[in-house]
Amino acid sequence: MLVGIAFIGSYRRVEKIGVIIGSAELAFIIAIIMIHPSFSQMTQGLVTIPWRHSSYIYLVAANVGAVIMPWMIFYQQGAVVDKKLDISSIPKARQDTFVGTLITQGIMLIFVIAFAATVGNSNFSDSLSSVTDLARALAPFIGSMPAKILIGASILGGALVAALVVALAGTWGITEVLNWKHSLNEPFNRKTAGFYTIYTLAHVVGAVLVLANFELINMAVAMEVMNALLLPIVLGFLLILEAKVMPKQYQMKGVYKWVVTVLCIIVMIFGIYMIGPVIGIW
Repeated sequence: MLVGIAFIGSYRRVEKIGVIIGSAELAFIIAIIMIHPSFSQMTQGLVTIPWRHSSYIYLVAANVGAVIMPWMIFYQQGAVVDKKLDISSIPKARQDTFVGTLITQGIMLIFVIAFAATVGNSNFSDSLSSVTDLARALAPFIGSMPAKILIGASILGGALVAALVVALAGTWGITEVLNWKHSLNEPFNRKTAGFYTIYTLAHVVGAVLVLANFELINMAVAMEVMNALLLPIVLGFLLILEAKVMPKQYQMKGVYKWVVTVLCIIVMIFGIYMIGPVIGIW
């Protein structure tokens, strides 16, 4: 299905299909309403953070890498080109990015809160290494069938969109470096054969990894940690490009500029710091 989507000859259609598929993630909002977690417990969790636990720091790095993924930046750049956006589209693009950020990260927080308020407060000790395990762990709190439907729909929606975006980001990047024709608005032909071949291979390789049943959980977490390690490079270049290349009328200004810069520096420092735990220096 994901391979076929790219061959419909229009980026905007692909984008609309992706949004429709991704909206399945919103199903998990129903789960958090059914669980109704304690606000006091959430507040307590914010002040009892095991910062000195290396495994916890590793997962924090994975979460940072999952929120700010370097390839997402490259995807957005490719999408801007394929949508043929111009300077007048900047305000709308910023609004879309802001709304999308709130929704996606909100869903991620809901997942964390839901499992912390239920499984985290129970005697559940089984492994959570598959979607089936997640549904089984949540079943005692919201029911077996609702758990299967809500977990399945939300993870399926997120996974399909992620696969689509990752494949496109990588394909755009590779074909741009090779100076090949790389647009979803162009049908499959001799000039775009390389683009569509790489896109298809990306999904084939991903499917093989999943079907081969490697340690997918550990692999996924490790990839997110790698994203965090790469952030100093990506964010550093973004700040430089914003200051040196972007027209002055579109550059960040005032308090907003300093807030964004400070937050980027904090994330970059954290990415550099994580090199130690990953390679075992500290």
